[in-house]
Amino acid sequence: MSKQFKEQLLHIATIGKTVGIRGDMKFHIKCDFPEQFSNGETFFTNLKKNITLSDVNLDRAIIKIAGVYTIEDAKKYTNVKLFTTREETRRNCHLEDGEYFWFDLEDCEVYEDDKFLGIVNEVERISITNYLSIKTDEALVESGNAKSFLVPFNKPFKVSVDIDKKIIILSGAMDILEAS
Repeated sequence: MSKQFKEQLLHIATIGKTVGIRGDMKFHIKCDFPEQFSNGETFFTNLKKNITLSDVNLDRAIIKIAGVYTIEDAKKYTNVKLFTTREETRRNCHLEDGEYFWFDLEDCEVYEDDKFLGIVNEVERISITNYLSIKTDEALVESGNAKSFLVPFNKPFKVSVDIDKKIIILSGAMDILEAS
């Protein structure tokens, strides 16, 4: 796979250890959209080949891989990571108003009161709250502020988000930066 293609892949699940003797495996979802894991769905893997899921039981967090019927064959897939593309994610996962894919928030410019604070490096979930990890604008770093800081991505901090323009307006973020 080319580097550019790899960067577009999203790690969404990891296959765990075998369960029983018929090829069932534990399944660890790493995303907020379990609905994309259903019988017959195919995913990229870090084995550089695709696999298709069968007998998906999300309530018990157990899956089977199509064509795998023995514990010996299943063990070959222990700790294998499943990936999908951003395009597949957009097609298969429904967002409510005010919700965003994390990959859409990354690289957004962050402002407060028309002052540029920095760029979203990534989104982190700590406990039940999502945080924007912001790489601070170089001018603010030179004036003694931290190189990066976290801001909760919820009200009252989140004022507005424009994914098309890649701009996020926050309130109270400058106070957090100065206290960092």
